Amino acid sequence: MDNKEGRVCEACRNAISRAQSYERLYGSRRSPNPNNPSEYCSIVPPLQQAQANINAPPPTVMVPVGVLKRGDSSRRTEPKQVMFSDGIRPGGDLTELDGSEQRVLAKRTGRVQKKVERQPPEGAAGTSTTEPSQSVMIKTRKVGPAEITRNICLIPDDGLPPVILPTGVKGDYSIEENPDPEKFMPQLKSDDPNPVVFAVNKNLFVLVKILNLDCCVNRVCWCFTTKGMCTVGQEEMVIVLEYLPEEKTLPRDIFCHFNTVYEEAGKGNTVSDLGHTIFSQSFLGSRDHSGFLYIRPTFQCQQKLLLPSPPYIFGILLQKWETPWAKVFPIRLMLRLGAEYRYYPCPLISVRYRKPVYEEIGHTIMNLLADFRNFQYMLPQIKGVVIHMEDKKTFINFPRNRYDDILKIVNNSNDHVMALGACFSSEADSHLVCIQNDEGNYQTQAINIQNKTRKVTGSSFVVFNGALKSSSGLTAKSSIVEDGLMVQIVPESMVALKQALRDMKAYTIGCGSMGSSQSDEEVIIQWTEEDRNVNIGVKSPIDNLSMDGIESITIHNATDFLGETRIIRWVQVFFIRNEDASNARCEPVDLSRLAETLAQACCIALTPYLDKLKEATLTKIGLRVTIDDENVGYEAGSNGQRLPSFYMNNLDNELIPVIHNAASRNQEAPVVMELIFYVLD
Repeated sequence: MDNKEGRVCEACRNAISRAQSYERLYGSRRSPNPNNPSEYCSIVPPLQQAQANINAPPPTVMVPVGVLKRGDSSRRTEPKQVMFSDGIRPGGDLTELDGSEQRVLAKRTGRVQKKVERQPPEGAAGTSTTEPSQSVMIKTRKVGPAEITRNICLIPDDGLPPVILPTGVKGDYSIEENPDPEKFMPQLKSDDPNPVVFAVNKNLFVLVKILNLDCCVNRVCWCFTTKGMCTVGQEEMVIVLEYLPEEKTLPRDIFCHFNTVYEEAGKGNTVSDLGHTIFSQSFLGSRDHSGFLYIRPTFQCQQKLLLPSPPYIFGILLQKWETPWAKVFPIRLMLRLGAEYRYYPCPLISVRYRKPVYEEIGHTIMNLLADFRNFQYMLPQIKGVVIHMEDKKTFINFPRNRYDDILKIVNNSNDHVMALGACFSSEADSHLVCIQNDEGNYQTQAINIQNKTRKVTGSSFVVFNGALKSSSGLTAKSSIVEDGLMVQIVPESMVALKQALRDMKAYTIGCGSMGSSQSDEEVIIQWTEEDRNVNIGVKSPIDNLSMDGIESITIHNATDFLGETRIIRWVQVFFIRNEDASNARCEPVDLSRLAETLAQACCIALTPYLDKLKEATLTKIGLRVTIDDENVGYEAGSNGQRLPSFYMNNLDNELIPVIHNAASRNQEAPVVMELIFYVLD
């Protein structure tokens, strides 16, 4: 009856009256909502409930007043969101801070773009728009799909990418599409040091030259060097490919591979030292060419090669049977290639159609330490950890700034076995190598620097086995297994070793007979100076300040700011000085917000000048911000020089408020950071 009055029969009226009386006495007896305790819990003590009405239902459960939410609570329709204290949401854009209009939690697969628009305020119609001024209102808006500038691949379906030809004017060039290989082969082979430059896309170029490497390997090789990988946070790449006498054109697959790496890096998927890329189809004329292993050069000769600005890595062509080792234990593969070509630690050249250095996996200790079937786990390798084997002494060096990683290995290991991989050591003059013979068995060899006496031999891994029994009559036993070290100790020593690592203390394992007064050999686990082998050779674009040993973070999901025809992109931040202060008012995580705010302000300030910066070849820009008790300010520069004063007015307007605001909240923790930007087409 929809709660409306109406005529009913006498029997129905009596039934309704009884129901209303029962409801007034006991209230509504609908089933309570199990998700709302206030519907089935009471704040009245049970004794009072029983005394109030003897005939009432049993007392309900009592809960403290104020614990339950009372009153109407409408269900929220918007999705729940998690935000860290620095204003960043998991999976969100690095530049989305508190108060940002973009509240979407979806994880991006690349960068987004924002258009910077400058509008004169009302009543200022006559204001000149040729020069930005303080009176101009600045707005940013997210660029729609139709406006987004994309890095379109310039490699045709059948042919080579366009060639960049200099015009003689600084920063200017012409493009020759569908180049004829025969036209450029003489220039590629000539003694002229200038390479031929190909454009893979508008921001990625490849420098190519055919070189006679008679200084080291006595081979004629192609040299492909990228210029522009850094704009997507990827280290520059060099591929030295052996030249085949019958070749009449350039290997087109190399250009396509560089384009794939560039696109993946734009999504945040980069490769670095001992990383790899795998091909899904035939490459350089063979399906046996399975991918590239990337290494950072150490002792190799680089005299005649085309070298990009650091950091950069070399790609070494892999055979199909070598792919599992590139995925699971790449240092073994790198050193095995060095032994194959008698070149320490490994050659930089790629040889096509060669015999693989490994065949089927077979029986190896790595079957116990890594998953060769599904690649779900592998031997943990910590950056900076090295193993040095000397005469009757073996040193396992743990950098102090890798304590957290070491502790994770200790906690994840079982009671009897603890294993970890080591890095290639530039302090060693030789290294253990694992060779697979024709029967598929693994053997141990060693390679060393040519014409140098072996004093320190490196090892690729160590396994601590805590199952040695006291009945063996040994305190401990150390032995070489393949290209690593096996240390057998008693269970009590394993417990003591793990505790020493947790306490960051040195620990010495004496190997030999129990009754002997002196150990036959010692394994010394020690903590060394912090590992600072990062950004070696990198220079600041402001004043060429060396960045050797300075930690940095590559930015993959920041926002690009779009000008009229070009964009400016933030790609990296260096933490030149970041002193922890226990009583500081600013938490360390605030550095991420500060860097993002500075990057946004800098991009907005420079957006009107992107064309001028490009014309002046000021495409890599550094912004160094100092926040200290004695010094608060910033420097901006490019090509080793400060930016001209022409650009500084806008930078002052955008950056000074941000820096002063940060300084007022960070008086007890000095900070110096440098942000790197690129102006792109």
